[in-house]
Amino acid sequence: MTEQTPGHSGSEMMEYARRLFPICRSLTGDGVRETLRIIKEICGDLEVYEVPTGTKVFDWEIPEEWNIRDAYIIDPDGKKIADFKENNLHVMGYSEPVDKTLSLDELKEHLYTQVDLPDAVPYVTSYYKKRWGFCISENTRASLKEGVYRVFIDSDFKQGHLTYGELLISGKSKKEILISTYVCHPSMANNEVSGPVLAAFLGNCIRSLHNRRYSYRIVFLPETIGAITYLSKNFEYMKENTIAGFVLSCVGDNRAYSHIQSPYGDTLADKILSNVLSFIDHGHMVYSFLERGSDERQYCAPNINLPVCCFCRSKFGEYPEYHTDQDNLELISEEGFEGAFNVMRDCIEALEHNNYYKVTCFCEPQLGKRGLYPTLSKKGSATAVKAMTDFIAYADGTNDLVDISNIINVPVAELIPIIKTLKTAGLIKRVK
Repeated sequence: MTEQTPGHSGSEMMEYARRLFPICRSLTGDGVRETLRIIKEICGDLEVYEVPTGTKVFDWEIPEEWNIRDAYIIDPDGKKIADFKENNLHVMGYSEPVDKTLSLDELKEHLYTQVDLPDAVPYVTSYYKKRWGFCISENTRASLKEGVYRVFIDSDFKQGHLTYGELLISGKSKKEILISTYVCHPSMANNEVSGPVLAAFLGNCIRSLHNRRYSYRIVFLPETIGAITYLSKNFEYMKENTIAGFVLSCVGDNRAYSHIQSPYGDTLADKILSNVLSFIDHGHMVYSFLERGSDERQYCAPNINLPVCCFCRSKFGEYPEYHTDQDNLELISEEGFEGAFNVMRDCIEALEHNNYYKVTCFCEPQLGKRGLYPTLSKKGSATAVKAMTDFIAYADGTNDLVDISNIINVPVAELIPIIKTLKTAGLIKRVK
């Protein structure tokens, strides 16, 4: 899309990130529902589904639904040293309810810190084993004094549901592009709210495309168990129709661009993302599938094997604030969102136009008589049309658009108007 895409801006995306940030999300529960309700404000036809506790999904089972209302620790002086209402990372995810007094030594068995970031509150969960705990900074833990502490967690487990959202946008073909992101982390900005916000705005961008070639499947899921659940219901259709897919994670900061490859790095999604990033950021990071960590694990798993890779700004686990309360709204920015949006917009545009083209005449076509080449020949006169002549030189029917872009070192976005011009002049045809 060479012109400004309607319906998005970095400031709009930051506004929604600010609204989503305070919500306490987990694998299940009301926080996920509230998150999807806000996402639906961006892309109004989002469908929300609920899968009951106990449902078998491949080798897994939907856990009990967990919700939490309050939690805190009160020290011997009557001061709150961890308060869920101030920072929802203070409580270990899926903590059991508790209301008791403890000695300092007893309390320390339920405290979690991150020693390498002594001022940070870490993000810790215990989804599949019942326990309770609090997360505090290492400096706070070191300052605790002997005495009696009161701990209180007002949470509950019930036979409820796992909740996810799905946005399907149809095109001329049933062949699909998958965009997947997750909605299960509490108040962290880059490693949570950036992905759903970007995916929702991309949905609006895709809907604005005229004559869409492909259909698009955009899903908002609890990480791991949500993707497994979704695949258990849809993977046969997806295996038949998905031609490329992208997991979006940590896409709001402005430090880096990152590509986590599919298992062999050879899918169309890998090819497209690599091409787009090569023109946007020559220093972008490329990680093998051995360094996976998000839902690309599920989409690329044996017996599923979808053509999916992962796109990040700073990769999960590679930036110091990851999985702590320092991954806050100051870490993401309008510029970070805009950069991520532009990458994915260009990937979508490349996919929509990625055909094999072949020149229709023998030898070089005479561009001048068609008004496509300078009629005065002198040094430098061919420079203005070099991208066109280079495209023609490799339009032999064996290279697709991205191949030619890579060979002649011209972005796909700049080749699209050239293709339109050459097609209008009858000089190239699509061969497959």
